[in-house]
Amino acid sequence: MTITDWPRTAAEPDSETASPAAVSGTPTPVSRTADVVSETAEFVSETESGTGTKPSPARLTGSQKWTAGAIVAFALALAGIGLYLSFEHVAVFAHEELRFASLGKGQLFAVGVDVGIMVMIAVDLLMAWLKRPISWIRYPVWLLTAAAVVLNAASGAPKNRAWELLDYVAAGAHGVVPVLFIMVVELGRTAIDRVVRPDQAERDSIPWLRWVLAPVATARIFRRMRLWGVTSYPEMIRRDQELIAYEQWLKRKYDGDITEATEDELLPMRMAPYGYTVAQALAMPDEQEQAAAEREEDAERRRLDAETRSEIAKAESEAEKLRAKGKVELVQAEVDGQTGQARAHARAQVSAAERAAELEQKALDNAVVAEARAREAEAERREAEERRTAAAADLDAAQLERRAAQKRKEAAEADRVAAAEAQAIETQTIAEARKAAAEADRVAAETEKAAAETRRVAAEADRKKAEEERRQAAALADITRSQKEAAEAERAAAETRRAAAEIERRAVEAEDAAKLKPRERAVRKVARMILAAGGDADRLPLSHIQHELAVTSPGTASEYRQEAAELLAGGYRP
Repeated sequence: MTITDWPRTAAEPDSETASPAAVSGTPTPVSRTADVVSETAEFVSETESGTGTKPSPARLTGSQKWTAGAIVAFALALAGIGLYLSFEHVAVFAHEELRFASLGKGQLFAVGVDVGIMVMIAVDLLMAWLKRPISWIRYPVWLLTAAAVVLNAASGAPKNRAWELLDYVAAGAHGVVPVLFIMVVELGRTAIDRVVRPDQAERDSIPWLRWVLAPVATARIFRRMRLWGVTSYPEMIRRDQELIAYEQWLKRKYDGDITEATEDELLPMRMAPYGYTVAQALAMPDEQEQAAAEREEDAERRRLDAETRSEIAKAESEAEKLRAKGKVELVQAEVDGQTGQARAHARAQVSAAERAAELEQKALDNAVVAEARAREAEAERREAEERRTAAAADLDAAQLERRAAQKRKEAAEADRVAAAEAQAIETQTIAEARKAAAEADRVAAETEKAAAETRRVAAEADRKKAEEERRQAAALADITRSQKEAAEAERAAAETRRAAAEIERRAVEAEDAAKLKPRERAVRKVARMILAAGGDADRLPLSHIQHELAVTSPGTASEYRQEAAELLAGGYRP
Protein backbone atom coordinates (compact mmCIF):
# COMPACT_ATOMS: atom_id res chain seq x y z
CA MET A 1 0.00 0.00 0.00
CA THR A 2 1.43 3.37 -1.07
CA ILE A 3 0.72 6.78 0.37
CA THR A 4 -2.21 7.40 -1.97
CA ASP A 5 -3.78 3.96 -1.34
CA TRP A 6 -5.46 4.91 1.93
CA PRO A 7 -8.97 3.58 2.65
CA ARG A 8 -11.96 5.25 1.00
CA THR A 9 -14.81 6.71 3.03
CA ALA A 10 -18.43 5.76 2.81
CA ALA A 11 -19.50 9.17 1.51
CA GLU A 12 -19.10 9.63 -2.23
CA PRO A 13 -18.73 12.98 -3.99
CA ASP A 14 -21.82 14.67 -5.26
CA SER A 15 -21.75 14.22 -9.04
CA GLU A 16 -24.07 17.16 -9.57
CA THR A 17 -22.02 19.59 -7.54
CA ALA A 18 -18.88 20.93 -9.14
CA SER A 19 -15.79 21.54 -7.07
CA PRO A 20 -15.06 25.19 -6.33
CA ALA A 21 -12.86 26.99 -8.79
CA ALA A 22 -10.41 28.12 -6.17
CA VAL A 23 -9.75 24.59 -4.89
CA SER A 24 -9.89 22.58 -8.12
CA GLY A 25 -7.57 25.04 -9.75
CA THR A 26 -4.87 24.71 -7.11
CA PRO A 27 -1.54 25.98 -8.39
CA THR A 28 1.57 23.87 -8.39
CA PRO A 29 3.99 26.04 -6.32
CA VAL A 30 3.37 26.10 -2.58
CA SER A 31 4.57 29.68 -2.27
CA ARG A 32 1.71 30.84 -4.47
CA THR A 33 -1.02 28.90 -2.70
CA ALA A 34 -2.20 31.85 -0.66
CA ASP A 35 -2.50 34.09 -3.69
CA VAL A 36 -4.59 31.66 -5.69
CA VAL A 37 -6.64 30.13 -2.88
CA SER A 38 -7.58 33.59 -1.65
CA GLU A 39 -9.11 34.26 -5.03
CA THR A 40 -12.55 32.80 -4.40
CA ALA A 41 -14.91 32.03 -7.19
CA GLU A 42 -17.14 34.62 -8.78
CA PHE A 43 -20.16 35.91 -6.94
CA VAL A 44 -22.33 33.10 -5.62
CA SER A 45 -25.84 33.74 -4.50
CA GLU A 46 -25.99 34.15 -0.77
CA THR A 47 -29.30 32.32 -0.46
CA GLU A 48 -29.11 29.42 1.92
CA SER A 49 -32.61 28.04 1.92
CA GLY A 50 -31.49 24.59 0.99
CA THR A 51 -34.93 23.91 -0.50
CA GLY A 52 -33.58 22.65 -3.82
CA THR A 53 -31.27 23.42 -6.70
CA LYS A 54 -33.70 23.54 -9.61
CA PRO A 55 -34.01 27.08 -11.01
CA SER A 56 -37.33 28.86 -11.07
CA PRO A 57 -38.85 29.84 -14.42
CA ALA A 58 -37.82 33.24 -15.73
CA ARG A 59 -41.41 34.41 -16.41
CA LEU A 60 -44.27 34.59 -13.89
CA THR A 61 -47.82 33.56 -14.65
CA GLY A 62 -50.77 35.81 -13.93
CA SER A 63 -51.65 34.17 -10.64
CA GLN A 64 -48.03 34.26 -9.57
CA LYS A 65 -47.88 37.97 -10.29
CA TRP A 66 -51.05 38.57 -8.20
CA THR A 67 -49.56 36.52 -5.39
CA ALA A 68 -46.29 38.46 -5.57
CA GLY A 69 -48.21 41.73 -5.48
CA ALA A 70 -50.15 40.62 -2.41
CA ILE A 71 -46.93 39.60 -0.68
CA VAL A 72 -45.39 42.99 -1.42
CA ALA A 73 -48.49 44.75 -0.10
CA PHE A 74 -48.44 42.74 3.13
CA ALA A 75 -44.68 43.36 3.48
CA LEU A 76 -45.25 47.09 3.16
CA ALA A 77 -48.03 46.87 5.72
CA LEU A 78 -45.72 45.00 8.06
CA ALA A 79 -43.06 47.68 7.53
CA GLY A 80 -45.59 50.41 8.29
CA ILE A 81 -46.70 48.63 11.45
CA GLY A 82 -43.12 48.24 12.61
CA LEU A 83 -42.34 51.91 11.93
CA TYR A 84 -45.47 53.00 13.73
CA LEU A 85 -44.77 50.88 16.79
CA SER A 86 -41.12 51.82 17.11
CA PHE A 87 -41.35 55.50 16.19
CA GLU A 88 -42.87 56.84 19.38
CA HIS A 89 -40.86 54.61 21.71
CA VAL A 90 -37.54 55.44 20.03
CA ALA A 91 -38.31 59.18 19.86
CA VAL A 92 -39.25 59.38 23.57
CA PHE A 93 -36.30 57.24 24.62
CA ALA A 94 -33.91 59.37 22.56
CA HIS A 95 -35.26 62.57 24.16
CA GLU A 96 -35.32 61.35 27.74
CA GLU A 97 -32.45 58.88 27.95
CA LEU A 98 -30.12 59.74 25.06
CA ARG A 99 -30.13 63.45 25.94
CA PHE A 100 -31.59 64.87 22.75
CA ALA A 101 -32.49 68.51 23.42
CA SER A 102 -36.15 68.22 22.48
CA LEU A 103 -38.76 65.65 21.55
CA GLY A 104 -38.72 66.93 17.96
CA LYS A 105 -35.04 66.08 17.64
CA GLY A 106 -35.70 62.64 19.10
CA GLN A 107 -38.43 62.15 16.50
CA LEU A 108 -36.01 63.21 13.74
CA PHE A 109 -33.54 60.66 15.08
CA ALA A 110 -36.17 57.90 14.93
CA VAL A 111 -37.24 58.96 11.41
CA GLY A 112 -33.59 59.00 10.26
CA VAL A 113 -32.95 55.44 11.51
CA ASP A 114 -36.17 54.09 9.94
CA VAL A 115 -35.65 55.94 6.65
CA GLY A 116 -32.03 54.74 6.46
CA ILE A 117 -33.14 51.15 6.95
CA MET A 118 -35.82 51.47 4.25
CA VAL A 119 -33.47 53.16 1.76
CA MET A 120 -30.81 50.46 2.14
CA ILE A 121 -33.43 47.73 1.84
CA ALA A 122 -34.79 49.35 -1.32
CA VAL A 123 -31.30 49.62 -2.84
CA ASP A 124 -30.58 46.00 -1.94
CA LEU A 125 -33.78 44.76 -3.61
CA LEU A 126 -33.24 47.01 -6.66
CA MET A 127 -29.67 45.79 -7.26
CA ALA A 128 -30.79 42.18 -6.84
CA TRP A 129 -33.52 42.84 -9.43
CA LEU A 130 -30.88 44.31 -11.81
CA LYS A 131 -28.74 41.14 -11.44
CA ARG A 132 -26.00 43.15 -9.70
CA PRO A 133 -26.55 42.30 -6.02
CA ILE A 134 -24.51 44.02 -3.30
CA SER A 135 -23.89 41.38 -0.67
CA TRP A 136 -22.49 43.65 2.06
CA ILE A 137 -25.42 46.07 2.17
CA ARG A 138 -27.53 43.67 4.26
CA TYR A 139 -25.14 43.87 7.18
CA PRO A 140 -25.71 47.62 7.88
CA VAL A 141 -29.45 46.91 7.58
CA TRP A 142 -29.18 44.16 10.17
CA LEU A 143 -27.08 46.42 12.41
CA LEU A 144 -29.51 49.34 12.23
CA THR A 145 -32.47 47.00 12.76
CA ALA A 146 -30.76 45.52 15.81
CA ALA A 147 -30.14 49.07 17.08
CA ALA A 148 -33.81 49.89 16.61
CA VAL A 149 -34.82 46.69 18.45
CA VAL A 150 -32.45 47.53 21.32
CA LEU A 151 -33.81 51.08 21.56
CA ASN A 152 -37.40 49.79 21.58
CA ALA A 153 -36.57 47.21 24.25
CA ALA A 154 -34.71 49.79 26.31
CA SER A 155 -37.69 52.13 26.18
CA GLY A 156 -39.81 49.46 27.89
CA ALA A 157 -37.25 48.56 30.55
CA PRO A 158 -38.42 48.90 34.20
CA LYS A 159 -37.21 51.84 36.21
CA ASN A 160 -36.14 51.73 39.85
CA ARG A 161 -36.94 48.02 40.24
CA ALA A 162 -35.53 44.60 39.30
CA TRP A 163 -36.34 42.85 36.03
CA GLU A 164 -39.11 40.30 36.08
CA LEU A 165 -40.10 37.62 33.61
CA LEU A 166 -42.78 39.77 32.10
CA ASP A 167 -40.24 42.53 31.56
CA TYR A 168 -38.10 40.23 29.49
CA VAL A 169 -41.12 39.15 27.47
CA ALA A 170 -42.05 42.78 26.89
CA ALA A 171 -38.51 43.66 25.79
CA GLY A 172 -38.51 40.72 23.37
CA ALA A 173 -41.92 41.71 22.00
CA HIS A 174 -40.45 45.04 20.87
CA GLY A 175 -38.13 43.15 18.47
CA VAL A 176 -40.64 40.72 16.98
CA VAL A 177 -41.99 43.00 14.23
CA PRO A 178 -38.57 44.35 13.05
CA VAL A 179 -37.17 40.82 12.95
CA LEU A 180 -40.20 39.63 10.98
CA PHE A 181 -39.72 42.52 8.56
CA ILE A 182 -36.02 41.69 8.01
CA MET A 183 -36.91 38.05 7.41
CA VAL A 184 -39.52 39.09 4.83
CA VAL A 185 -36.95 41.34 3.14
CA GLU A 186 -34.42 38.49 2.99
CA LEU A 187 -37.06 36.19 1.53
CA GLY A 188 -37.94 38.82 -1.06
CA ARG A 189 -34.30 39.32 -1.95
CA THR A 190 -33.76 35.58 -2.35
CA ALA A 191 -36.91 35.28 -4.48
CA ILE A 192 -35.83 38.14 -6.74
CA ASP A 193 -32.35 36.65 -7.10
CA ARG A 194 -33.79 33.26 -8.11
CA VAL A 195 -36.17 34.82 -10.61
CA VAL A 196 -33.68 37.11 -12.37
CA ARG A 197 -30.79 34.62 -12.18
CA PRO A 198 -32.31 31.15 -12.53
CA ASP A 199 -28.98 29.54 -13.54
CA GLN A 200 -27.04 30.91 -10.58
CA ALA A 201 -25.59 28.22 -8.33
CA GLU A 202 -27.01 28.09 -4.83
CA ARG A 203 -25.08 27.46 -1.66
CA ASP A 204 -26.24 24.48 0.39
CA SER A 205 -27.18 25.19 3.98
CA ILE A 206 -25.90 23.14 6.89
CA PRO A 207 -28.68 21.26 8.71
CA TRP A 208 -29.61 22.87 12.03
CA LEU A 209 -29.38 19.51 13.78
CA ARG A 210 -25.67 19.38 13.04
CA TRP A 211 -25.25 22.83 14.57
CA VAL A 212 -26.89 21.50 17.73
CA LEU A 213 -24.98 18.20 17.93
CA ALA A 214 -21.49 19.40 16.85
CA PRO A 215 -21.31 23.19 16.98
CA VAL A 216 -17.48 23.50 16.91
CA ALA A 217 -16.90 21.09 14.01
CA THR A 218 -19.89 22.55 12.14
CA ALA A 219 -18.52 26.09 12.58
CA ARG A 220 -15.19 24.91 11.19
CA ILE A 221 -16.94 23.36 8.17
CA PHE A 222 -19.01 26.52 7.68
CA ARG A 223 -15.87 28.64 7.78
CA ARG A 224 -14.08 26.49 5.21
CA MET A 225 -17.12 26.50 2.90
CA ARG A 226 -17.34 30.27 3.01
CA LEU A 227 -13.59 30.93 2.72
CA TRP A 228 -12.89 28.63 -0.21
CA GLY A 229 -16.15 28.88 -2.15
CA VAL A 230 -17.44 25.32 -1.59
CA THR A 231 -21.18 25.51 -2.29
CA SER A 232 -21.98 21.82 -1.80
CA TYR A 233 -22.47 20.61 1.77
CA PRO A 234 -22.09 16.89 0.78
CA GLU A 235 -18.82 17.74 -0.96
CA MET A 236 -17.55 19.46 2.19
CA ILE A 237 -18.59 16.44 4.32
CA ARG A 238 -16.81 14.10 1.90
CA ARG A 239 -13.61 16.15 2.18
CA ASP A 240 -13.81 16.16 5.96
CA GLN A 241 -14.37 12.40 6.04
CA GLU A 242 -11.42 11.82 3.70
CA LEU A 243 -9.18 13.94 5.94
CA ILE A 244 -10.28 12.04 9.08
CA ALA A 245 -9.79 8.67 7.36
CA TYR A 246 -6.35 9.67 6.14
CA GLU A 247 -5.34 10.84 9.61
CA GLN A 248 -6.48 7.51 11.06
CA TRP A 249 -4.52 5.67 8.40
CA LEU A 250 -1.37 7.61 9.33
CA LYS A 251 -1.88 6.77 12.99
CA ARG A 252 -2.23 3.07 12.12
CA LYS A 253 0.85 3.25 9.92
CA TYR A 254 3.04 4.83 12.62
CA ASP A 255 1.49 3.04 15.61
CA GLY A 256 -0.36 6.08 16.85
CA ASP A 257 2.63 8.49 16.69
CA ILE A 258 1.74 10.73 13.77
CA THR A 259 4.79 12.93 14.42
CA GLU A 260 6.96 10.29 12.75
CA ALA A 261 5.23 10.92 9.42
CA THR A 262 7.15 12.73 6.72
CA GLU A 263 6.50 16.32 5.70
CA ASP A 264 4.78 15.13 2.52
CA GLU A 265 2.50 12.79 4.47
CA LEU A 266 1.44 15.62 6.80
CA LEU A 267 0.52 17.95 3.93
CA PRO A 268 -3.23 17.03 3.89
CA MET A 269 -3.65 18.10 7.54
CA ARG A 270 -1.66 21.29 7.02
CA MET A 271 -3.33 22.31 3.75
CA ALA A 272 -6.93 21.40 4.71
CA PRO A 273 -7.56 24.88 6.26
CA TYR A 274 -6.63 26.37 2.87
CA GLY A 275 -9.24 24.44 0.90
CA TYR A 276 -7.07 21.56 -0.37
CA THR A 277 -8.41 18.02 -0.60
CA VAL A 278 -6.32 15.05 0.52
CA ALA A 279 -5.53 14.04 -3.06
CA GLN A 280 -4.54 17.60 -4.01
CA ALA A 281 -2.29 17.99 -0.96
CA LEU A 282 -0.55 14.65 -1.61
CA ALA A 283 -0.04 15.58 -5.25
CA MET A 284 1.60 18.91 -4.38
CA PRO A 285 5.24 17.63 -4.05
CA ASP A 286 5.11 15.80 -7.37
CA GLU A 287 3.49 18.80 -9.06
CA GLN A 288 6.10 21.14 -7.59
CA GLU A 289 8.97 18.88 -8.66
CA GLN A 290 7.44 18.60 -12.10
CA ALA A 291 7.07 22.37 -12.28
CA ALA A 292 10.69 22.82 -11.16
CA ALA A 293 11.83 20.30 -13.79
CA GLU A 294 9.80 22.12 -16.42
CA ARG A 295 11.35 25.42 -15.38
CA GLU A 296 14.83 23.90 -15.63
CA GLU A 297 13.97 22.44 -19.03
CA ASP A 298 12.63 25.79 -20.19
CA ALA A 299 15.80 27.53 -18.97
CA GLU A 300 17.99 24.94 -20.69
CA ARG A 301 15.91 25.22 -23.85
CA ARG A 302 16.22 29.00 -23.80
CA ARG A 303 19.98 28.70 -23.30
CA LEU A 304 20.31 26.26 -26.19
CA ASP A 305 18.10 28.47 -28.35
CA ALA A 306 20.26 31.48 -27.50
CA GLU A 307 23.43 29.52 -28.35
CA THR A 308 21.88 28.29 -31.60
CA ARG A 309 20.81 31.81 -32.54
CA SER A 310 24.31 33.05 -31.72
CA GLU A 311 25.89 30.36 -33.90
CA ILE A 312 23.45 31.10 -36.71
CA ALA A 313 24.17 34.83 -36.42
CA LYS A 314 27.92 34.14 -36.53
CA ALA A 315 27.54 31.87 -39.55
CA GLU A 316 25.35 34.42 -41.31
CA SER A 317 27.87 37.15 -40.49
CA GLU A 318 30.72 35.05 -41.91
CA ALA A 319 28.62 34.27 -44.96
CA GLU A 320 27.89 37.97 -45.46
CA LYS A 321 31.59 38.77 -45.14
CA LEU A 322 32.52 36.06 -47.67
CA ARG A 323 29.73 37.20 -49.99
CA ALA A 324 30.89 40.83 -49.79
CA LYS A 325 34.52 39.77 -50.32
CA GLY A 326 33.52 37.72 -53.36
CA LYS A 327 31.60 40.65 -54.81
CA VAL A 328 34.62 42.92 -54.28
CA GLU A 329 36.94 40.42 -55.96
CA LEU A 330 34.49 39.98 -58.84
CA VAL A 331 34.24 43.73 -59.39
CA GLN A 332 38.04 44.03 -59.12
CA ALA A 333 38.48 41.28 -61.70
CA GLU A 334 36.00 42.95 -64.05
CA VAL A 335 37.78 46.29 -63.65
CA ASP A 336 41.19 44.67 -64.20
CA GLY A 337 39.90 42.88 -67.31
CA GLN A 338 38.39 46.02 -68.75
CA THR A 339 41.57 47.98 -67.94
CA GLY A 340 43.81 45.35 -69.56
CA GLN A 341 41.62 45.20 -72.62
CA ALA A 342 41.67 49.00 -72.96
CA ARG A 343 45.44 49.06 -72.51
CA ALA A 344 45.96 46.31 -75.12
CA HIS A 345 43.69 48.11 -77.55
CA ALA A 346 45.51 51.38 -76.96
CA ARG A 347 48.89 49.67 -77.41
CA ALA A 348 47.67 48.08 -80.66
CA GLN A 349 46.43 51.42 -81.96
CA VAL A 350 49.70 53.16 -81.03
CA SER A 351 51.76 50.38 -82.60
CA ALA A 352 49.69 50.47 -85.79
CA ALA A 353 50.02 54.26 -85.97
CA GLU A 354 53.80 54.06 -85.44
CA ARG A 355 54.12 51.36 -88.12
CA ALA A 356 52.06 53.37 -90.59
CA ALA A 357 54.18 56.46 -89.94
CA GLU A 358 57.34 54.41 -90.40
CA LEU A 359 56.11 52.93 -93.70
CA GLU A 360 55.10 56.35 -94.92
CA GLN A 361 58.54 57.74 -93.99
CA LYS A 362 60.28 54.90 -95.80
CA ALA A 363 58.17 55.39 -98.93
CA LEU A 364 58.96 59.12 -98.85
CA ASP A 365 62.67 58.39 -98.47
CA ASN A 366 62.61 55.97 -101.43
CA ALA A 367 60.85 58.56 -103.64
CA VAL A 368 63.47 61.24 -102.78
CA VAL A 369 66.36 58.87 -103.55
CA ALA A 370 64.83 57.87 -106.90
CA GLU A 371 64.32 61.54 -107.86
CA ALA A 372 67.92 62.41 -106.90
CA ARG A 373 69.24 59.57 -108.98
CA ALA A 374 67.14 60.70 -111.93
CA ARG A 375 68.49 64.25 -111.62
CA GLU A 376 72.09 62.99 -111.45
CA ALA A 377 71.55 60.82 -114.49
CA GLU A 378 70.06 63.76 -116.37
CA ALA A 379 72.99 66.00 -115.39
CA GLU A 380 75.51 63.39 -116.51
CA ARG A 381 73.65 62.93 -119.74
CA ARG A 382 73.66 66.67 -120.42
CA GLU A 383 77.38 66.91 -119.62
CA ALA A 384 78.12 64.04 -121.95
CA GLU A 385 76.00 65.64 -124.63
CA GLU A 386 77.89 68.86 -124.30
CA ARG A 387 81.21 67.03 -124.55
CA ARG A 388 80.08 65.13 -127.55
CA THR A 389 78.78 68.31 -129.14
CA ALA A 390 82.19 70.06 -128.60
CA ALA A 391 84.14 67.03 -129.85
CA ALA A 392 81.96 66.62 -132.90
CA ALA A 393 82.13 70.22 -133.98
CA ASP A 394 85.05 69.33 -136.28
CA LEU A 395 83.59 66.20 -137.62
CA ASP A 396 80.06 66.84 -138.79
CA ALA A 397 79.29 63.69 -140.64
CA ALA A 398 80.99 61.35 -138.23
CA GLN A 399 79.57 63.26 -135.39
CA LEU A 400 76.10 63.03 -136.79
CA GLU A 401 76.49 59.30 -137.23
CA ARG A 402 77.99 58.94 -133.85
CA ARG A 403 75.32 61.20 -132.41
CA ALA A 404 72.62 59.06 -133.84
CA ALA A 405 74.25 55.96 -132.48
CA GLN A 406 74.78 57.73 -129.23
CA LYS A 407 71.16 58.74 -129.13
CA ARG A 408 70.04 55.19 -129.78
CA LYS A 409 72.40 53.99 -127.11
CA GLU A 410 71.24 56.63 -124.68
CA ALA A 411 67.64 55.80 -125.43
CA ALA A 412 68.29 52.13 -124.79
CA GLU A 413 70.26 52.96 -121.67
CA ALA A 414 67.55 55.29 -120.52
CA ASP A 415 64.97 52.58 -121.14
CA ARG A 416 67.06 50.07 -119.26
CA VAL A 417 67.67 52.46 -116.36
CA ALA A 418 64.03 53.41 -116.25
CA ALA A 419 63.00 49.78 -116.33
CA ALA A 420 65.51 48.94 -113.59
CA GLU A 421 64.43 51.85 -111.46
CA ALA A 422 60.77 50.99 -111.97
CA GLN A 423 61.45 47.36 -111.10
CA ALA A 424 63.43 48.41 -108.00
CA ILE A 425 60.68 50.74 -106.82
CA GLU A 426 57.98 48.10 -107.41
CA THR A 427 59.95 45.39 -105.52
CA GLN A 428 60.58 47.69 -102.55
CA THR A 429 56.87 48.67 -102.36
CA ILE A 430 55.77 45.06 -102.35
CA ALA A 431 58.27 44.24 -99.62
CA GLU A 432 57.12 47.19 -97.58
CA ALA A 433 53.49 46.14 -98.03
CA ARG A 434 54.26 42.60 -96.95
CA LYS A 435 56.15 43.89 -93.94
CA ALA A 436 53.24 46.16 -93.02
CA ALA A 437 50.83 43.20 -93.39
CA ALA A 438 53.07 41.08 -91.13
CA GLU A 439 53.17 43.88 -88.59
CA ALA A 440 49.39 44.19 -88.74
CA ASP A 441 49.09 40.42 -88.18
CA ARG A 442 51.41 40.71 -85.19
CA VAL A 443 49.30 43.56 -83.75
CA ALA A 444 46.12 41.51 -84.32
CA ALA A 445 47.76 38.55 -82.57
CA GLU A 446 48.65 40.76 -79.62
CA THR A 447 45.07 42.07 -79.51
CA GLU A 448 43.70 38.52 -79.57
CA LYS A 449 46.11 37.59 -76.79
CA ALA A 450 44.87 40.57 -74.70
CA ALA A 451 41.26 39.50 -75.36
CA ALA A 452 42.11 35.94 -74.31
CA GLU A 453 43.69 37.29 -71.13
CA THR A 454 40.51 39.27 -70.44
CA ARG A 455 38.40 36.15 -70.96
CA ARG A 456 40.70 34.24 -68.63
CA VAL A 457 40.29 36.93 -65.93
CA ALA A 458 36.46 36.80 -66.33
CA ALA A 459 36.52 32.99 -66.10
CA GLU A 460 38.63 33.26 -62.93
CA ALA A 461 36.05 35.69 -61.48
CA ASP A 462 33.23 33.25 -62.35
CA ARG A 463 35.19 30.46 -60.69
CA LYS A 464 35.63 32.55 -57.53
CA LYS A 465 31.92 33.38 -57.53
CA ALA A 466 31.04 29.68 -57.84
CA GLU A 467 33.48 28.89 -55.03
CA GLU A 468 31.81 31.58 -52.88
CA GLU A 469 28.36 30.09 -53.56
CA ARG A 470 29.71 26.65 -52.67
CA ARG A 471 31.11 27.99 -49.37
CA GLN A 472 27.74 29.61 -48.59
CA ALA A 473 25.93 26.33 -49.28
CA ALA A 474 28.41 24.52 -47.03
CA ALA A 475 27.83 27.11 -44.28
CA LEU A 476 24.05 26.66 -44.53
CA ALA A 477 24.50 22.90 -44.42
CA ASP A 478 26.64 23.29 -41.29
CA ILE A 479 23.92 25.44 -39.68
CA THR A 480 21.24 22.87 -40.53
CA ARG A 481 23.43 20.09 -39.20
CA SER A 482 24.09 22.01 -35.96
CA GLN A 483 20.35 22.60 -35.49
CA LYS A 484 19.66 18.92 -36.07
CA GLU A 485 22.39 17.96 -33.61
CA ALA A 486 20.95 20.41 -31.03
CA ALA A 487 17.48 18.90 -31.47
CA GLU A 488 18.93 15.41 -31.15
CA ALA A 489 20.80 16.45 -28.00
CA GLU A 490 17.60 17.97 -26.56
CA ARG A 491 15.71 14.74 -27.33
CA ALA A 492 18.46 12.63 -25.73
CA ALA A 493 18.45 14.91 -22.66
CA ALA A 494 14.66 14.62 -22.38
CA GLU A 495 14.91 10.84 -22.68
CA THR A 496 17.61 10.80 -19.99
CA ARG A 497 15.46 12.95 -17.71
CA ARG A 498 12.46 10.71 -18.33
CA ALA A 499 14.50 7.60 -17.49
CA ALA A 500 15.86 9.29 -14.35
CA ALA A 501 12.32 10.28 -13.31
CA GLU A 502 11.13 6.71 -13.87
CA ILE A 503 14.00 5.34 -11.76
CA GLU A 504 13.22 7.91 -9.07
CA ARG A 505 9.54 6.96 -9.11
CA ARG A 506 10.28 3.25 -8.79
CA ALA A 507 12.75 3.96 -5.99
CA VAL A 508 10.19 6.07 -4.12
CA GLU A 509 7.58 3.32 -4.47
CA ALA A 510 10.08 0.75 -3.19
CA GLU A 511 10.93 3.04 -0.27
CA ASP A 512 7.26 3.51 0.50
CA ALA A 513 6.72 -0.25 0.44
CA ALA A 514 9.74 -0.73 2.72
CA LYS A 515 8.46 2.00 5.11
CA LEU A 516 11.87 3.66 5.31
CA LYS A 517 12.64 6.54 7.63
CA PRO A 518 13.33 10.04 6.26
CA ARG A 519 17.10 9.70 6.72
CA GLU A 520 17.16 6.35 4.91
CA ARG A 521 15.14 7.88 2.08
CA ALA A 522 17.58 10.82 1.90
CA VAL A 523 20.60 8.46 1.80
CA ARG A 524 19.03 6.46 -1.04
CA LYS A 525 18.26 9.64 -2.93
CA VAL A 526 21.92 10.71 -2.61
CA ALA A 527 22.93 7.22 -3.82
CA ARG A 528 20.80 7.70 -6.92
CA MET A 529 22.39 11.12 -7.45
CA ILE A 530 25.86 9.47 -7.26
CA LEU A 531 24.79 6.89 -9.87
CA ALA A 532 23.50 9.69 -12.09
CA ALA A 533 26.88 11.49 -11.70
CA GLY A 534 28.79 8.41 -12.93
CA GLY A 535 29.04 6.26 -9.83
CA ASP A 536 31.87 8.20 -8.16
CA ALA A 537 30.82 9.80 -4.87
CA ASP A 538 33.63 12.38 -5.00
CA ARG A 539 32.27 13.75 -8.28
CA LEU A 540 28.97 14.73 -6.64
CA PRO A 541 29.31 18.25 -5.13
CA LEU A 542 28.03 18.82 -1.63
CA SER A 543 26.12 21.87 -2.84
CA HIS A 544 23.92 19.65 -5.03
CA ILE A 545 23.13 17.44 -2.02
CA GLN A 546 22.30 20.52 0.08
CA HIS A 547 20.00 21.84 -2.66
CA GLU A 548 18.16 18.53 -3.24
CA LEU A 549 17.73 17.63 0.47
CA ALA A 550 17.23 21.24 1.69
CA VAL A 551 20.03 21.02 4.24
CA THR A 552 22.23 23.97 5.15
CA SER A 553 25.19 22.21 6.74
CA PRO A 554 27.97 20.90 4.45
CA GLY A 555 28.87 18.41 7.18
CA THR A 556 25.40 16.85 7.04
CA ALA A 557 25.61 16.69 3.26
CA SER A 558 29.04 15.00 3.55
CA GLU A 559 27.59 12.40 5.94
CA TYR A 560 24.76 11.70 3.51
CA ARG A 561 27.26 11.26 0.68
CA GLN A 562 29.47 8.91 2.74
CA GLU A 563 26.50 6.76 3.79
CA ALA A 564 25.25 6.69 0.20
CA ALA A 565 28.70 5.52 -1.00
CA GLU A 566 28.67 2.74 1.60
CA LEU A 567 25.15 1.80 0.52
CA LEU A 568 26.25 1.57 -3.11
CA ALA A 569 29.32 -0.45 -2.10
CA GLY A 570 26.93 -2.86 -0.38
CA GLY A 571 25.16 -3.55 -3.67
CA TYR A 572 22.27 -1.07 -3.63
CA ARG A 573 20.78 -0.44 -7.08
CA PRO A 574 17.47 1.44 -7.57
